[in-house]
Amino acid sequence: MKREREGENQDHSKQMEIVWQTPANPPEKHDYIFRDGRRHVRPYYFEFISHVKNRWAGKTLVDLFAEEFKGRPYDYYVSAVKCGRIQVDGEMVPVSYIVKSSQKISHFVHRHEPPVMACDVSILQKEPDVVTVCKPPFAPVHPCGQYRKNTVVGILQAEHGLAPLFRIQTYLFALIFSNRSTKYTYTLLTSFYVKTTAFCLFLNTFVLAVHRLDRLVSGLLILARNASKADLFRQQIEAGKVHKQYIAKVIGVFPEGEQVVDAKINYNAKAGRSTTEAVERCGDTPIKGKAACTKFTRISTNGTHSIVLCEPITGRTHQIRVHLLYTGHPIANDMLYLSEHVTDRSTEGMSADRAAAFSGHSLTTSTNESCDKSENSNEDFNIDPMCTNCPNLAPKGYDGDEEGLWLHCIRYTGPEWIYECPHPEWASLS
Repeated sequence: MKREREGENQDHSKQMEIVWQTPANPPEKHDYIFRDGRRHVRPYYFEFISHVKNRWAGKTLVDLFAEEFKGRPYDYYVSAVKCGRIQVDGEMVPVSYIVKSSQKISHFVHRHEPPVMACDVSILQKEPDVVTVCKPPFAPVHPCGQYRKNTVVGILQAEHGLAPLFRIQTYLFALIFSNRSTKYTYTLLTSFYVKTTAFCLFLNTFVLAVHRLDRLVSGLLILARNASKADLFRQQIEAGKVHKQYIAKVIGVFPEGEQVVDAKINYNAKAGRSTTEAVERCGDTPIKGKAACTKFTRISTNGTHSIVLCEPITGRTHQIRVHLLYTGHPIANDMLYLSEHVTDRSTEGMSADRAAAFSGHSLTTSTNESCDKSENSNEDFNIDPMCTNCPNLAPKGYDGDEEGLWLHCIRYTGPEWIYECPHPEWASLS
């Protein structure tokens, strides 16, 4: 999508043609830069779209951005409004403009994504209705936060031609319903949606993740190749017919025999972490959180660490991590739950896992791969004069010292099916 923003610096416009991307633009192979053992995304121009919430109404456009999106300085938002990189309902407005509820706000940015380790998303098994992959740590499964192309589904689309079903369907539905007033366009788009979906299903080029793994967790990820298979997996998971197995490397000598933790979990979204509360210890006190149960079995130990089989019965946020912490044997490199002080990620602009690492409990990464924290080479991408991240390749706030959790999904078993993933190197204590 090629656009010229009114008011852009004329000299800059002559030097480069800005191509604005939307969620409809798929990741491609040339979007990635591999450097110092990490997969970077070539910075690109992107249109963020939001609609004014009731609590935003009555504020000036600049104050709204400065209060709600603290990742950039106030002066940047002033300049962005003046030059048209922030617009309301597709039009430029003055800095003093007061926003109204439900108005569409577009923010055109030079987008830098956080780097991830330069690991392949290896395909384990391909069937007519299912694809299984080994998810590396660091990369989230789906687009979220600052991650869009540096995700499992993004990398699969760029390198294996497997497009996420939800992205194509969502985009086409949006086009259809935004053109309902034009009968011819509406009919044309509807026909295009039906034919495109049928064609992609025929080619088996759609995939849809049927479960998720946290960003720092590695291992088995199952993807359905059509909507009916995805729905079947969903029904089986909701009915409790799917058995999930993980392995973790924990601190200390884990007890022998099966250990069952039945402790409710409270998730604090602001802090980005969960806490546990044992059912038997609550007495007459009202129990908070959601019911959670995990079975643990020691596989091996060397006296310092243990490899533990983890079988979650329920699926709560950070369930295995906090239940292992509850046993007194936390995951050996889980900085979020090993740290005593966790910075509030809503004000620091980073994940809780990263905030924990900044608290002084740093570990050497098991990959032994270095990252140039002062990277400022611009040979692989264009520098944007308004960008608050340029000339760096990675966005501000990411230091490159993050480590994947020693938690790995090894097996999912359901009615008449089983999918497995090889063990990681850290699972061998020898």
